[in-house]
Amino acid sequence: MPDYTRIPAISSREFVLLRDIIHEQTGIYFEINKVNILIDKITPLLLNQGINSYIDYYYLLKYDSHFTDEWSKVFDALSVQETYFGREFEQIETLINIVVPKLANENNFQKLKIWSAACASGEEPLTIAIFLNESGWFKKIPIDIYASDFSPKAISIAQSGLYSKHSFRHWSKELMDKYFVIKDQNYQIIDTLHEHVQWKLVNLNNKKDIVKMAGMHIIFCRNVFIYFSEHAIRKTIRNFYDCITNPGYLFCGLSESLLKYTDDFDMQEIGSSFVYVKQ
Repeated sequence: MPDYTRIPAISSREFVLLRDIIHEQTGIYFEINKVNILIDKITPLLLNQGINSYIDYYYLLKYDSHFTDEWSKVFDALSVQETYFGREFEQIETLINIVVPKLANENNFQKLKIWSAACASGEEPLTIAIFLNESGWFKKIPIDIYASDFSPKAISIAQSGLYSKHSFRHWSKELMDKYFVIKDQNYQIIDTLHEHVQWKLVNLNNKKDIVKMAGMHIIFCRNVFIYFSEHAIRKTIRNFYDCITNPGYLFCGLSESLLKYTDDFDMQEIGSSFVYVKQ
């Protein structure tokens, strides 16, 4: 447990400065009532650097070019990795049973490109890959799956393909036996499935990062915007619109409505899911 007593309590000014520079870099916004959450995430980083005040850590992030990798540590600290295989599965069913067949029938493309834009430790894109495989789509058309997160630690876990039992709390034993092998009391995804996913570091608040993902037909960005400011949501959606194909499909979390942020995408009920469609 970090010894927070070494650091004086954060002032309102220090909180605003740290909150705003983090928002500028990531799109994540901490309201004033979330000050304790920010402190819990950031304080261990101060202690690790031997810094005894929040204002000094702010100056390090803003001005000290010798600590260019410190932002990666901030991204790791801010990353929310609460995910599991098969989460919000109705959208996966809509993807597999309706959207992919529609795109396959109506478009002449070299490869169908699917992007899991905030994949955390990788359960979402691997769920997509598993059910594409279960439905035989990898044998029917060429498909690339891209998975990204802004946290190097999260991407490292995803690249390892090794998961604890907690990631399978809504997963069938049949699929566990088919696609995973037991390793060190955890579960390792089989190579023939894992190789379908390309893992990348992408900051959704950085337009240059999103531009590199241009040409996607389908984007999953679920349970991300609940942490963003309205400004960051609008900016990210616009960047998605610019990089997605026409037609293109954007899946967001069940609790995330984009209607007040954009009219670039048309919200449609497809199967049992609401999907934002560019057309």
